[in-house]
Amino acid sequence: MPQINNDLTIMRTDLNEDKHSAADAIASPKIVLATLNAKYIHASLGLRYLYANLKDLQDCCEIKEFVIQTRPLDIVEKILESKPDIVGLGVYIWNIVETTNVVNLLKVIAPDVKVILGGPEVSYESDQQEIVKLADFVLTGPGEVSFYELCQDIINNKLPDRKVLKSKPVELKNIEMPYQYYSDEDLAKRILYVEASRGCPFKCEFCLSSLDTKSDPYGLDVFLKEMDVLHQRGARNFKFIDRTFNLDINTSLQIMQFFLDRMSDDLYLHFEVVPDHLPRKLKEILTKFPEGSLQFEVGIQTFNQEVQENISRKQNNPKSKKNLLWLKENTTAHIHADLIFGLPGETLATFKDSFDELYLCKPHEIQMGILKRLRGTPVIRHTKTFDLRFSPLPPFNILSTDRIDFPTMQLINRFARYWDMIGNSGRFKHSLDVIISESPFDHFMAITNWLFEKTDQTHKINLKRLFELVSQAVEALFPEKHQLVISKIELDYAATKSKSLFNTLNLYAGQQKQVVTKSKLLQRQKQHMQ
Repeated sequence: MPQINNDLTIMRTDLNEDKHSAADAIASPKIVLATLNAKYIHASLGLRYLYANLKDLQDCCEIKEFVIQTRPLDIVEKILESKPDIVGLGVYIWNIVETTNVVNLLKVIAPDVKVILGGPEVSYESDQQEIVKLADFVLTGPGEVSFYELCQDIINNKLPDRKVLKSKPVELKNIEMPYQYYSDEDLAKRILYVEASRGCPFKCEFCLSSLDTKSDPYGLDVFLKEMDVLHQRGARNFKFIDRTFNLDINTSLQIMQFFLDRMSDDLYLHFEVVPDHLPRKLKEILTKFPEGSLQFEVGIQTFNQEVQENISRKQNNPKSKKNLLWLKENTTAHIHADLIFGLPGETLATFKDSFDELYLCKPHEIQMGILKRLRGTPVIRHTKTFDLRFSPLPPFNILSTDRIDFPTMQLINRFARYWDMIGNSGRFKHSLDVIISESPFDHFMAITNWLFEKTDQTHKINLKRLFELVSQAVEALFPEKHQLVISKIELDYAATKSKSLFNTLNLYAGQQKQVVTKSKLLQRQKQHMQ
């Protein structure tokens, strides 16, 4: 698993050569900071923040990152190789199940190791969670200062009398930035998460950022200096996690100009932007970025004003649509727009209208999310009024509401999965608009139902089979379009550079071949007998 490399060890020594380590007097304690990322490509910014602010305990600490696909027993083995006294674990909605298993094993194998949890998933409703019962301590809120203080208390045998400890707010100017602790391997192979500000002034109730009181920016000169060091070290992939990157336009302009001055073919920037706030000066600089250098994540969620009011979302819908079209027509930015299904007051009809309106704005991707019950978010205040029923299992998706029954929710889940395969993948950019342009939601829903009826699956459909199924669905549902769609699908298939020739595809339902598969068990038995 990726760890801080040797260069970092040297860097750490240089930074701390004049410090008197608290560990000198107390038998060299060992701290491991760990988390389970969704994929290797994601580098944990949170762990690096904690490490950067460990002061005289840095020399006692090691970062270990894993992925959720790794067996918990193997993760525990790797953690315990370092013989830690303290293990700090970052807990999120995507790793709560796996991390719970890791903590369970840790407390069985090494019960004397103190386990400290932190992260959004354990910062709210803490006492109700199994993982909290297993752990020794939980830090809620920002942990840059409180984690260091708790480690000091544990080392000095001054244990708190409570398990769940609320972290005090931190002033960004008073904490160390973490960017020097991205290793050379991180820079070369992983997405680098950065933030120019924390917090969000908006109050969208489905989001944890609605609990913030304001957006708190870093000093811009200090931040850009850190970005310059990263860039000089070779970093080219920057993902800004600011909830509202274009909130302060002057700051946005300076950051954009900073990267524009360093533009290269391999520079890639990801920003989350507010859709109804694109002033002229920001538009001017956006047109200067070359193709492949910008991605904008644009949160739309819904165009229905009643639903927007239910979730305390302020959004100028006409301006948002106008800006999305402007971005598509005047910049080379890749536009990823979000919708959420299952919001309080949403119906299938109102969601259909939002989808169709957003489709006309021509974003490259429409990400269809299903409402999740994030612990601590105010959306749960609507539970009784709208009969919101959430899954008790992570990621806590909505199962039904007073206006959306469970079968319809399942239908939209399938719609979203097929849309990701066909609409968001970019593989059908010539043919998709021909297939669904007259009525995007209704026509794609028809394709969804046809595909699921034929395959009974929403995963593990190989590329060739997917092209065949789309063509066959059009033949069955929209026969008058089929010949035109085939000519467009041929262009799309050629772009995939598949080894299979287009003329080998079964584009007509009547062409389907009988495929005879032998029992895998029988094949295994024959191998032993040969």
